[in-house]
Amino acid sequence: MDETRLKRIRTRAWRRGFREMDLILGPFADQHAQSLDEAELAAFEALLTADDQDVYGWIIGREPPPPEHDTPLMVKLQAFDPSQGIDRGA
Repeated sequence: MDETRLKRIRTRAWRRGFREMDLILGPFADQHAQSLDEAELAAFEALLTADDQDVYGWIIGREPPPPEHDTPLMVKLQAFDPSQGIDRGA
């Protein structure tokens, strides 16, 4: 696993500029980035370039993610409970 890539992902996940996203993506990256496969890492990096408000809406279920972001990673993010630091059953 490329440690530089993982560090970059974790840093970007914690510094979104939209606090709610920081508090979801940051803990998720800390807990799961190391175990994500290549496709999931690529999906996570793609989410990090998407608009925060859109991504937040997809994660909380306000609207469905578009096909390019409707991935197994999104299912994991939707099941993640950052307040408990645990998954809610992905």
